[in-house]
Amino acid sequence: MRRAADRIRHAISFELIGLALVTPLGALAFGMPIADIGVVGVVGATLATMWNYIYNLGFDHSMQRLTGSTRKSVGIRVAHAVMFEVGLLLALLPMIAWYLGVSVIQALMMDVSFALFYMVYALVVNWAYDRVFPLPDWQPAAQASQS
Repeated sequence: MRRAADRIRHAISFELIGLALVTPLGALAFGMPIADIGVVGVVGATLATMWNYIYNLGFDHSMQRLTGSTRKSVGIRVAHAVMFEVGLLLALLPMIAWYLGVSVIQALMMDVSFALFYMVYALVVNWAYDRVFPLPDWQPAAQASQS
């Protein structure tokens, strides 16, 4: 299982890279000022960073308890990303509608767009992170699969 420092490095790098991508793309896609999307992005990234740490810690503990390992299959990775984004979507929806002065339906469309972006982003980044920073108990399986 990952240590706290590793989880913090993962969460912060995940959000900083995501914010650098989603802010200009969101402003362009929704025709809104980059500063407004930036504020939504920073608030969202802050909430997402906290959620990321808590969610991944709980998810890994659940996997460890249920399967005896934290190794994730493709299906588990997809379910992991979807459940993360649904939880975050519910938390961010009211803030987006209020701050941007848009209807709840418009905020939902924006939030769903951000969530879809981040689901794909999360799948790719988490997979890459696990390859760059593998856990020691994953080493034998990783070496065997490369042979």
